Amino acid sequence: MKNPKLASRYAHALYDFSLEMGNLENVYHDIREIEKIVTAHKELKNLLESPIIPKDKKQNIIKEIFQKEVNEITFRFFTLIIKKNRIPQLLMICRQFIKIYYKNHNIKEAYITSAQPLSEEKIDYLKNYLEKDAPYTVILHLTVDPKIIGGIIIKIDDRYYDASIQTKINKLKMEFSQNTYTVGF
Repeated sequence: MKNPKLASRYAHALYDFSLEMGNLENVYHDIREIEKIVTAHKELKNLLESPIIPKDKKQNIIKEIFQKEVNEITFRFFTLIIKKNRIPQLLMICRQFIKIYYKNHNIKEAYITSAQPLSEEKIDYLKNYLEKDAPYTVILHLTVDPKIIGGIIIKIDDRYYDASIQTKINKLKMEFSQNTYTVGF
């Protein structure tokens, strides 16, 4: 069972320990890579989350895949969460760690959806525009969705800006569906 509070505690402990050891940047990069790898390989994710596979096999798999690739602190953390039977929480812990890192380094994630791939020039413009007068740095996550027809949708935290053609068409449909014409005028 997934437990966000538990994942948050482990993520905070890893963040604090790596900060104390002066190795925060390396651990952050390790955690980002691990999150990408586990997310991209569904078989690995299922294997790590499986209650049937014994701890020692999971330990050997983690050791084989990550020991030479990650920092010692990160690898020891893996060993700890396997020992404590928390490996099914791995992705949630990684994501919590990244959130903590972003919060403490004034980084915000912006999710941008466009109908077609954006040019580098437009991406740079959007990044500069979103960071202008802001006390934070923006990391862009770009998605292409032809269903929006044109325009752009931007989401940062709880702010949502929808300037897509599809939304404008939907608004026009709503306006036309409400007949404000009165007979006899």
